[in-house]
Amino acid sequence: MHRGLPRQAPGSDASTRRLLSLCGPLPERPRVLDLGCGPGRSALLLAAEAGGASGAEVTAVDLYAPFLEELRTAAAARGLAGRVRTVEADMGALTGEDFADGSFDLVWAEGSAYIFGFDAALARWKRLLAPGGTLVLTECQWTVPEPSAGARAFWDPHYALRTTARNLAAAQAAGYRVLGVHHLPDSDWAEYYGPLAERVRTLSGADAAAPAMAAALAATREELDVRARHGDEYGYTGYVLRPVTAGDGDAWPTRPETAADVAAVREVNLAAFETPLEADLVDALRTDDAWLPGLSYVAEAPDGSVAAHALLTACEVDGVRALALAPMAVAPAFQRSGAGSAVVRALLAAARERGESLVLVLGHPEYYPRFGFTPASRFGIRAPFEVPDEAMMALVLDDSVPVPSGTIGYPAPFGV
Repeated sequence: MHRGLPRQAPGSDASTRRLLSLCGPLPERPRVLDLGCGPGRSALLLAAEAGGASGAEVTAVDLYAPFLEELRTAAAARGLAGRVRTVEADMGALTGEDFADGSFDLVWAEGSAYIFGFDAALARWKRLLAPGGTLVLTECQWTVPEPSAGARAFWDPHYALRTTARNLAAAQAAGYRVLGVHHLPDSDWAEYYGPLAERVRTLSGADAAAPAMAAALAATREELDVRARHGDEYGYTGYVLRPVTAGDGDAWPTRPETAADVAAVREVNLAAFETPLEADLVDALRTDDAWLPGLSYVAEAPDGSVAAHALLTACEVDGVRALALAPMAVAPAFQRSGAGSAVVRALLAAARERGESLVLVLGHPEYYPRFGFTPASRFGIRAPFEVPDEAMMALVLDDSVPVPSGTIGYPAPFGV
């Protein structure tokens, strides 16, 4: 039923490019492994664009030979036959010299990790990465804190969906640094389900009446119907991950600030922003009841000085406790170096470890989603002032705690 369809899971060229951009610089002509490649839409794009003008060397793995034949034909038509090698194999049991430890700069899996689960994928594929290598995979997950009974009735028997917070925690527990997170838009589902729905509609005759095909058609119709009725409750999210032990995991040591850092933290905030407002805000929060000892973090430069700073303080959503991430500052000499991302990740991990459940940030919508933040409006949370919807974001750290809805109440030093 799926043969000849352009995709075997939600996705788009735009999302593939977005995930690729979150990987950061790649080696020239990187070695890429595309697992569960299907007919190869992602493999073709990666072969042409990963690594810049030189493209990439892609090994595409799938168990279904007709998909691999489609990929070879498409690669030849695009002049990419020399860059794409197909392998008919079980992506969960890759052996031999071609799949030795450290063989790939980039391991890619759009819509295929579910076959044996997110956690198993993290564990099994980690060894394949070369030092500094990156794992990219997409995963279906809940997008609401309390999915409906109808949505659960379909998903729970098939595949236990989790939330962004739980998948991020699983990735970190498995020894990965989270480089970025991308929530696939609804249009990515249409790219998959549109052709599939048309195939279901047009199948008829003896083939459709065969027991196996009849069962597959019934299951697919149910899946399409559930998406139509409950599609706002779940979606696909892409994770861009790098093993902490492979590459620059220790490039930016992070820690809670100490009394000796106070002056340096102020200097970093003064240097990072055009006015002293953020530096003054940090100083004012230090003396406010909203200050939480241990949740003001710094990243250290190679000489031990403060390269970046991030702060979490207590706030409220309709009277329920939450945390506000503000400000976050990087010394100009270290901007775009990873220092800011390092200090934010460490700070969020510290908040999660101490049992906090919700973090809010007003910031750049192209930056904070890499940590798992999504528009706060999805939870019914709004700022007490006018702000673009995509700029007010929320991150659920503990999805066992109900997410409050309502207006954010900031501490008095924020002046709102």
